Amino acid sequence: MAAATVMAALGRRLAGAMRLSGARQGLGAAGLPGFTLNLCRENLARAEPLRHVRSVQTTLPRKGLEEFFDDPKNWGEKTVKSGDAWDIKQLRAKSSQDLHKLWYVLLKEKNMLLTLEQESKRQQKPMPSPERLEKVEKSMKNIDLVVREREIALRLLQTGHEKPVPGEWRNDFLGRTYWYSYKEWPIPWYLNKKHKRRKFYYLPHVNRFIRLRLEKYLRLRNRRQNLAKKKQKLLEKKFPHLAVKSQSL
Repeated sequence: MAAATVMAALGRRLAGAMRLSGARQGLGAAGLPGFTLNLCRENLARAEPLRHVRSVQTTLPRKGLEEFFDDPKNWGEKTVKSGDAWDIKQLRAKSSQDLHKLWYVLLKEKNMLLTLEQESKRQQKPMPSPERLEKVEKSMKNIDLVVREREIALRLLQTGHEKPVPGEWRNDFLGRTYWYSYKEWPIPWYLNKKHKRRKFYYLPHVNRFIRLRLEKYLRLRNRRQNLAKKKQKLLEKKFPHLAVKSQSL
């Protein structure tokens, strides 16, 4: 037993010595300080060029938080010149890649204008050329419409359906209209008790409540429109120079 323990310890010492000698040879080949590097012609001839080497590429930050603010040339100006919003006809002539790039350009412009709007509110000063924000939002809405048109056209060519999931318009028991998407069921509909409990119609006495719900919606819409008009009149009274400019346009 004692002999086996001695032999095992001797084997571990020999293995450690071999690892240490191999590590020294590797460090000497790497040219680290304290070791010599053999640069003979024979070694250079046997040396193979390094392959599968790829340099690491990093993107340098060009701009920082200053992109959330307007151009310093426009600071202190009451009006800023800007072009018109992107029309649907103009956007239809562009490729999907160009629309993707234009979307992010408009998104950065929208963030900048929202920052300018908030800063103007904080300083209680009128925002220079506030119509720029409306133009950007209109352009982004038109891009969304054009992308949806292309998705619908592609879906019609591939599947023959306009919606992502085929379905139909149905009414619930309260007379509300909604889009019902078709889906697969494990059993036929005429054997499905859960499907039979669902009602896709409403009774005649619900017509009165449908009319009341429509009247409530129209009343709320008129109230919102009147509040918007009152707010606009107050702003025109507070900033008369902006009111004259809007009337001239």
